[in-house]
Amino acid sequence: MRADPLHLDAATNRAAWAAVNAEYTADHALRAWQEQEFGWGLFGIPEQELGVLGRVDGLNVVELGCGTAYLSAWLARQGARPVAVDITHAQLRTARRCQERFGVHFPLVEADAGQVPLAASRFDLVVSECGASLYCDPRRWIPEAARLLRPGGRLVFHTVSALVTMCQPGDGLAGLELLRAQHEVFRLQRRRGVEFHPGHGEWVHVLLAAGLVIDGLHELYAPPDAADHPFYQLATADWSRRWPIEDIWVAHRPAS
Repeated sequence: MRADPLHLDAATNRAAWAAVNAEYTADHALRAWQEQEFGWGLFGIPEQELGVLGRVDGLNVVELGCGTAYLSAWLARQGARPVAVDITHAQLRTARRCQERFGVHFPLVEADAGQVPLAASRFDLVVSECGASLYCDPRRWIPEAARLLRPGGRLVFHTVSALVTMCQPGDGLAGLELLRAQHEVFRLQRRRGVEFHPGHGEWVHVLLAAGLVIDGLHELYAPPDAADHPFYQLATADWSRRWPIEDIWVAHRPAS
């Protein structure tokens, strides 16, 4: 039988993030879990400023591709009831250690974001911060997110822009020229696994096909005083002040 290449991508990313966990993520997790405010993306744009999540107190939330689950931890501190899902055992092991250290507990589920073993129509909010939104084929995880949402529930996800990816030489810093065709970055093999960078039109198509209503798109730039990120080498802060380095999409499942 021919192997499903989508599932092969999931296995590739599981192995890649196990290596990243050993290299970087464990130390980063401790710092991220200590943050009192949540910031989006490489330059930590404050949620308080963007307001894309809204009030989460009392909401059932699932995070797809949670990594070490620092976003779920922040959501729990705001009164939400999160469930954190990730495909990489090493990442969840780090998340569990952080739960014990900081005394913030919620379910951790080891699963592929394209096939989540949770009941349908259970969640008020599905969220992903460069988790499933970057490392899982959107044709798999977006319909799954729609299935998990209750009618009226919201989807908020953050990902790297297709533009910065098209301007990157290999895995290096983005420059001033388009070096890849847009169709080449939909599925992109990286040193740290397989990434997915749909263009805006492709995101619209996938979201609408899953029965979701699009409420907004926020393009993120580096703040005026931002410095280059010490680990993730996508683009300089100067590049990111001129062009959007990341996107946040907001959508919802219609109530009827």
